[in-house]
Amino acid sequence: MTLAVALNGAAAAAAPPKKLMVFGDSLTAGYGLPRGEAFPVKLQERLRQEGAEVEVLGQGVSGDTTAGGLSRIEYALKKNPDYVILELGGNDMLRAIDPAVTRANLTRMLEILKTRKIPVLLAGMRVYGNLGPNVDEAYVKMYKELAEKYDCVLYPFFLDGVVADRALNLDDGIHPNEKGIAVIVDRILPAIAELLDKPSAPQTKSE
Repeated sequence: MTLAVALNGAAAAAAPPKKLMVFGDSLTAGYGLPRGEAFPVKLQERLRQEGAEVEVLGQGVSGDTTAGGLSRIEYALKKNPDYVILELGGNDMLRAIDPAVTRANLTRMLEILKTRKIPVLLAGMRVYGNLGPNVDEAYVKMYKELAEKYDCVLYPFFLDGVVADRALNLDDGIHPNEKGIAVIVDRILPAIAELLDKPSAPQTKSE
């Protein structure tokens, strides 16, 4: 299925618009960016340009680990999303948290989402800096296996095309700037089209 067909199909079927929640850390919270330049906002704009009437809900918390995400996901789900982008794990990596703990936390979140029949795009993280190849292998394997087990759309590296490029990052060399966000949106869009093509169960209203 082409991107245009998937997005147009999502738009046609959405009345009212489907809700896509971006649940993550500072990379999706818009850390260091002007208001209105965060990933969820720019993704919303791009999806509407493509003809998909999808409401994007930003639920990124700067500094969040997978443990933090697990502690707040039930509350976030009160917004009744039809789809979720799960972008967590980078801070676990930077804090040298045991990958087994990260896997357990992500597993629990995916179990919650599976129970609610919410399709998920799992956005992975790769090692950058001096954490070593063994850590990178562990994370790559973890995201791949979890995506397969829970039938997620896998986007292997959220910062693909942006990491280590000074022109696309803030001065800290970690967080994408406005140009970097634009690159991420461009690159992840086909995976999001695949996500939106999945059937989602009606969510029980709780707010």
